[in-house]
Amino acid sequence: MLSYSGELNIYLVLIVAGTSNFIGDMFLFLLAKNNKHYAKKLMKNQQRKIAYSHILMRKYGAVVIFLQKYIYGVKTLVPLAMGLTKYDIGKFTIFNFFATIVWVLLIGIGSYILGEIVYSYTDEFKTYGLAFVVCLLLIITYFYRKI
Repeated sequence: MLSYSGELNIYLVLIVAGTSNFIGDMFLFLLAKNNKHYAKKLMKNQQRKIAYSHILMRKYGAVVIFLQKYIYGVKTLVPLAMGLTKYDIGKFTIFNFFATIVWVLLIGIGSYILGEIVYSYTDEFKTYGLAFVVCLLLIITYFYRKI
């Protein structure tokens, strides 16, 4: 939204987001590759998600590197799980690079394009925004106390 409004440079935003995404996945992969004991300790409470990511890797192979960027909760575990296996670092780097480019184009440019829609509802949010926020906080408080 800030890029759409002209407050941020869209190209700089895309470069920073893409670089950070790529480096983050590479860090997780290398962490697991070079520190297997520590990575297993980190993932001790995530056994179900790890099993799910292994199933995805067996079933879809390299496509999982592309898909994992969009699945909440699995995004962190897939590079860790792949680092624990004998997956080639060169292949992972290449697939991660192209997956990051696709991610930046879909999410970054898609958000930029949707900025117009968000700004078209800004006036309505100014009118009804406070009531919406109060209702949302009441609902969150209610469910928080129930749990």
